[in-house]
Amino acid sequence: MLEISPSLSIQESEIQFDFIRASGPGGQNVNKVASAAQLRFDVRSSPSLPEDVKQRLYRVAGKRMTDEGVLLIEAKRYRSQEQNRADAVQRLIILIQKAAQKPKQRQKTKPSRSARAARLAAKKQRGAVKRLRHTSPQDLE
Repeated sequence: MLEISPSLSIQESEIQFDFIRASGPGGQNVNKVASAAQLRFDVRSSPSLPEDVKQRLYRVAGKRMTDEGVLLIEAKRYRSQEQNRADAVQRLIILIQKAAQKPKQRQKTKPSRSARAARLAAKKQRGAVKRLRHTSPQDLE
């Protein structure tokens, strides 16, 4: 059982791991050992997540979400398989925590009467400055 928040947790049976060979430096170890972890979490059919969290998770995950609704996280930062596995799980927890936070409702506001008046006064002043810069053909004679 993975604890996401006090009210939210997911079963470890919902998460699948594949271990693949990592790219990059590491000498012959890279060619022999499948140390990179690939975590798969089926968001669409997960009974542990509420529907609103699933919708926000689709947005938060971005490119990591497949068309079938599977979240795919690749961890290859470390040289050991266990560290990469723990890293992938930690990144999944962080993503779900971000998705679990409800966005604040925006409150509509209006500028005050004095703010509107100040804005119009600034526009009039700016127009007057530009009018003073303007030269007419009659001024040249």
